[in-house]
Amino acid sequence: MIRKILVANRGEIARRVFRTCRALGIATVAVHSDADASAPFVAEADTAIRLPGSAPAETYLRGDLIIEAARAAGADAVHPGYGFLSENAAFARAVEAAGLTWIGPAAESIAAMGSKIGAKQIMAAAGVPVLEIDLATVTASDLPLLVKASAGGGGRGMRIVESLDQLPSLVAHAEAEAASAFGDPTVFVEPYLPTARHVEVQVLADAHGTVWVLGDRDCSIQRRHQKVVEEAPAPELSEQTRTALHAAALAAAQAVGYRGAGTVEFLVDQDRIFFLEMNTRLQVEHPVTECVTGLDLVACQIAVAEGKPLSGPAPEISGHAIEVRLYAEDPAAGFAPQTGRIRVFDFSHSSDVRIDSGVEAGSEVGVHYDAMLAKVIAFADDRDAAIRRLDDTLRRARVHGVTTNLDLLRAVIVDAEFVAGRMHTTLLDERLDVWTGGPDPRSLAKAALAAAIGQAGQVAAGAPVLGRIPAAWRNAPSRPRQRVYRRGAETYAVTYSSAGRRLVSDFVAGVDVIDVRGDQVVLSDGPVRETYRVTVAGESADVDGPHGSVSFELVPTFVDPAETVAQGSLLAPMPAVITAVAVDVGTVVSKGDPIVVLEAMKMQHTVTAPTDGTVTELAAVVGRQVVAGAVLALVEEDR
Repeated sequence: MIRKILVANRGEIARRVFRTCRALGIATVAVHSDADASAPFVAEADTAIRLPGSAPAETYLRGDLIIEAARAAGADAVHPGYGFLSENAAFARAVEAAGLTWIGPAAESIAAMGSKIGAKQIMAAAGVPVLEIDLATVTASDLPLLVKASAGGGGRGMRIVESLDQLPSLVAHAEAEAASAFGDPTVFVEPYLPTARHVEVQVLADAHGTVWVLGDRDCSIQRRHQKVVEEAPAPELSEQTRTALHAAALAAAQAVGYRGAGTVEFLVDQDRIFFLEMNTRLQVEHPVTECVTGLDLVACQIAVAEGKPLSGPAPEISGHAIEVRLYAEDPAAGFAPQTGRIRVFDFSHSSDVRIDSGVEAGSEVGVHYDAMLAKVIAFADDRDAAIRRLDDTLRRARVHGVTTNLDLLRAVIVDAEFVAGRMHTTLLDERLDVWTGGPDPRSLAKAALAAAIGQAGQVAAGAPVLGRIPAAWRNAPSRPRQRVYRRGAETYAVTYSSAGRRLVSDFVAGVDVIDVRGDQVVLSDGPVRETYRVTVAGESADVDGPHGSVSFELVPTFVDPAETVAQGSLLAPMPAVITAVAVDVGTVVSKGDPIVVLEAMKMQHTVTAPTDGTVTELAAVVGRQVVAGAVLALVEEDR
């Protein structure tokens, strides 16, 4: 019987496993890097052990240190979570060799499916259709292609190839990213089917030969080949296709003598199915399957690891569940990862919706790990009800301090194509301009007005002297007060003034200020009254209202000349670590030539020359960590 579990992972999956352990009466152990010392998952564990190491991104890959920590804490089992070492057969063997229980599949199963190349061979031998092509014999007729990492997934090490002259450089980029993320640079190519769906099947097997097929999930809404929205069951599948998927997943599990929870992933092209890979671990999106089956998959994993059999038939699928992933990223800037301190993280208005989060108010989001902050999961009797419940939750959510994809998620789940179940893996790319539009301009203008009025009221209320003087009052009014805010590329110069003891503004036509009290601002837009909550934090104003949450940056009246940059400066688009510098001062470059390669949250980004010219300044140094907006180099344009 397992009594104490060490979770060899971090963030929301560590908290997720701890939650089940508490319900089962099992003690918990967290391991953490220096960067994670104050993270919520560390505080929630019964015991926490620091993993030494100078590179936080690599700390959780040190299996020897994790096993040493388990021994020191008196743990008798290790749960790998997902990512990091969860699909590392050598680590699984080392855990068992140390006399600990491995909560996962047998090392032989991990090894068999851990290489996507080898997994395809196994599945082809089992009669399951696969997509494959020999990298050495690629021709133009094979295009487009998808380069993929053999040892991992999550969008890392993936590149789309649309012309043969791109192939060598894109393979090299994929190899570098795969080596960084998984410790293995091996990649392969397969035909790219841009309008296919990504559908996966959850399996659960015990050590006694029983395999349960626990339904399917659609994961077609993706960015950079990484899932954003998942749901169970997959909508708009024919029964013939669904049956074929379940049969193929069962064959995959049986082919490798599988034990534990696993996921078999497929591409579905109309009624054709193709095996993609088998993930020999718990998936990020496992909550939607838990919702429709009533199972606790982590508890099932623990029971299987203790040698208990699965009892009876697999549970029936009931209801519909949808999960969205909340990322610290800017969709309008190519999904660039974002960092910073989370000021507000509040989903308390949605008691009927499950929130699996790795962060809380006050958490610091750094550059070392995946950008996912939380998963928001809605469950209802049918799909329409789940969509409505999820949309309401996202609208009421209060998340401030870092830029997120919250607006994008709201746009996706109410889009007509999504509501109709007509998804495919490039739908997000096709609809990106529509989905990243954010709130409409009038709603943003009203939020900016609320910010200015609310901030003025709070400043007046907190004045140490002359507190009875109304906000925005002037002895000799010649012009209204003004506060200037910035949100992305948009600037809002909000004017307002004092009329009696009220604040008034004509910033938004037809909108009047009704009341200002504490952090509440009430506006009227014609006959409609709207209440906004305004929180001022330093140079930021966070506004939560009927149209969602918006954060503004207060623009200073005077700009420090030192903060301006020279024309031709190449700026870091995100906080990141510099991994490569391709030029020197004096290098002559052409537009599009690589200048600097950055890595943030295990994803690489190449900064290229904006024009033909010469590198006249170079601040980038390999290994240096830079903030967003930092000057990397200066390219003077040819005259």
